[in-house]
Amino acid sequence: MNYKNLKIYNFLIIFFLTMMVTAQSNLIDLVNSYAADKRALNKFYTNSESQEYYKRFTTLYSNWEKKIKAITFDTLTQQEKVDYLLLKNLIEKETYFFNLDYTAFKEVASVSDFAEDIFPFIQERRRGKKPDAKALAKILHDASSKIDTEIKALHEKPFKDWLAAEKASKVISSLQRSLKEAYSFYYSYDPDFTWWVEKPFENVSKKLTEYSNLLKENYSKTSIKDDGSGIIGKPIGRDALIESLNFEFIPYTPEQMIKTAENQFDWCKEEMIKASKELGYGTDWKAALEHVKDTYVSAGEQPQAITDLYNQSVDFIEERDLITFPELAKETWGMIMMTAERQKINPFFTGGWEISISYPTQDMDEDDKLMSMRGNNPNFSRATVQHELLPGHNLQFFMNSRHKSYRKAFDTPFWMEGWALYWEINLWNKEFPKTPEQKLGMLFWRIHRCARIIFSLKYHLGDMTPQQCIDMLVNEVGHEYANAEAEVRRSFATSYTPPLYQMAYMTGGLQFYALRNEMLEKGWTEKQFHDRVLQENMMPIELLRSLIQELPLKENYKTNWKFSTEFK
Repeated sequence: MNYKNLKIYNFLIIFFLTMMVTAQSNLIDLVNSYAADKRALNKFYTNSESQEYYKRFTTLYSNWEKKIKAITFDTLTQQEKVDYLLLKNLIEKETYFFNLDYTAFKEVASVSDFAEDIFPFIQERRRGKKPDAKALAKILHDASSKIDTEIKALHEKPFKDWLAAEKASKVISSLQRSLKEAYSFYYSYDPDFTWWVEKPFENVSKKLTEYSNLLKENYSKTSIKDDGSGIIGKPIGRDALIESLNFEFIPYTPEQMIKTAENQFDWCKEEMIKASKELGYGTDWKAALEHVKDTYVSAGEQPQAITDLYNQSVDFIEERDLITFPELAKETWGMIMMTAERQKINPFFTGGWEISISYPTQDMDEDDKLMSMRGNNPNFSRATVQHELLPGHNLQFFMNSRHKSYRKAFDTPFWMEGWALYWEINLWNKEFPKTPEQKLGMLFWRIHRCARIIFSLKYHLGDMTPQQCIDMLVNEVGHEYANAEAEVRRSFATSYTPPLYQMAYMTGGLQFYALRNEMLEKGWTEKQFHDRVLQENMMPIELLRSLIQELPLKENYKTNWKFSTEFK
């Protein structure tokens, strides 16, 4: 092929790829409508632990299943087929977990039977109907008496476990919030309402608080809520884990993923020992890691250290032309300092539109200050600055807001965290870490992500307690204790991390790395692959693979991509 023909060929390839990327889906409005319907109903039906709420959302999911089935799949383009499968999968996933919640609600719903006459007042408030204040005052007064009766009988009927007790408590708390909202609407604006209802409302509100608190502790003493760590999570069990994996298009069992993580864990240990020997610590990688922790910078110098690491990684990537960095993305990322309170849950810096730096504050005690500095030393941070900024989360956010933004509805940590971790793997393989300290720093985070799969899945399987998870991070990974405790708390005791979140880092990175290798074998460059990923926005990576490879898709598509279990 001569030079002229080669130029034409390259032009056609680029043109074809561009057309594939920019092709629009006619399902955009459908995706947006589903998200809008949920927002509208959640805004209107604010008592989320009530029979009314659960019935209305049962109807919502049923209606949307019918809408999806009414679409003729075979007439869709590849982009539309992927959007169809994404929306269908999202509806099925949300319906599954909604039904679990509904079942749990039904088991404890009787705790709010006393409020049967209160619910109409809450519902009619939405349209501003003027209540019969005198009758409402009696209803609230009677409810207070009924609550007293329920409280006296509590010890005779404990719930089977603390999860049921907590659900019952939430039913009452949700009722209390809705009642307060309805009361506040009329109070002071309606003189008759205010005169009659003020005192009965105050009394019943106090009773509801007492009732909710007692319900939370009213469970069989054979049920263990706190293993002594003070970290209270909600293990979901094997069946729900398997369903969760299917919804994320992961064709492996929890046990298989644990085995994969254990293999990667062992590889990391071998590499850490190699780096330890380079530093003169022999096979004592823990001693070598302690040496690396002591490379922290002084208080006040961490922001500059982060900036330096950012520049090093961006320069390294641009020199190799691995991805397109829009100039505006490089111009507009920012940084903030993390509060001491937030560091109790997240001891390491995080990122997105900005990088949030975790480092000691004046009010911390000396031990916590030192642990924060040691845990955020520059060699540890070498693996994670680019994870949080470019080409990681900051670039993801930047591109997601500019390309197929409707796909934010299909948010998945396997795409979001997996992409950022994939770059850690890719940069390691390209010898971004040069010194043994830098290697140990990057390996520390890689082995940590292996541990995340192991301890999070074993926790949800019921095989590990939070304290055992903390001990694993300290003894097997090398965390400072306070940092390990915060990591486990973040994993199980906050709404920030759903059950599969922690395993999504390494698993998603494994998927992206396998897909990268497939595309390179097809003749793509790394830059073409990386740019295309960010132009398609969020989705499970198996569906991204089907999209960019134009693979055949069926209406009832199920996960089947056996991506490699090794990414060394």
